[in-house]
Amino acid sequence: MSLSMPRQGTPPIDLFSFLTDVAQRPPVFGEYTADRLWQDEHISQRMLELHLDENVELASRPHAFIERSVDWMKSRFQIGTETVVFDYGCGPGLYTSGLARMGATVTGIDFSKRSIEYATEYASEHGVDVSYVLDDYLHWETTRQADLITLIFCDLCALSPERRHVLFDKFRRHLKPGGHILLDVCSLAFFESKKEQATCGLNLLDGFFSTNDYFGFQNTFKYDREQVLLDKYTIVERRGVSRFYNWLQHYGIGELTAELTEKGFAVEDVYSNVAGDAYKQDSPVLAVVAQVA
Repeated sequence: MSLSMPRQGTPPIDLFSFLTDVAQRPPVFGEYTADRLWQDEHISQRMLELHLDENVELASRPHAFIERSVDWMKSRFQIGTETVVFDYGCGPGLYTSGLARMGATVTGIDFSKRSIEYATEYASEHGVDVSYVLDDYLHWETTRQADLITLIFCDLCALSPERRHVLFDKFRRHLKPGGHILLDVCSLAFFESKKEQATCGLNLLDGFFSTNDYFGFQNTFKYDREQVLLDKYTIVERRGVSRFYNWLQHYGIGELTAELTEKGFAVEDVYSNVAGDAYKQDSPVLAVVAQVA
């Protein structure tokens, strides 16, 4: 659909139908655009900037937290020179670099070319030995196995149930006997704190979606039965319309434990975050350590 002004003699734009589509609630996980968000030339640059910005927590957590998290992982999983770590969705390598400095053999997997390029360059400049793989971690395969698999910053929540099942099966294949997974998810407390809303504006989110001027529409939907939150973005440029869907599954301890148990894992410990802080019911994040049952 194009929203450019009609030429003389052409029918007017059906603006009502367009706005109805903007406000339309799609089926849960019915649209998937994560690859476009992370691979678009402009958007991936903005995502990398968010990763590295200490003042925002939209793509990564503050560096001080990451350092504390890595130190806790070293103690919790006894990370040393014999430890093999796979970091799924590694982004620009904020965790992988710290783990590698402890002597671990670390592989980071991500489908964002820009993030992998940054991580590789950083590792080279700082003498950090990390192997980076540019691939969708749902498709990536290896004959090696890890002592620890990490999936951090609630990456699991962006995946549909079908994609999560594929990933858990992969985790089981990629873990050594006695190995662990560490992952965090958005909590039910966070879900309850959110409200449905709609907003729009010229160059919404400070030009995040394009180098061209655009009008952006953001619609936040809550799916109470499924405990899913959606931020739906409709981006209108002179050249046409783009849509992006940011899905977030939310969990309580029971729901996450049940999902992991169904896929053959046993939860060992529950925390409020991946720095090992004690679990609190009102925490916006829930983190778990699990092993193959």
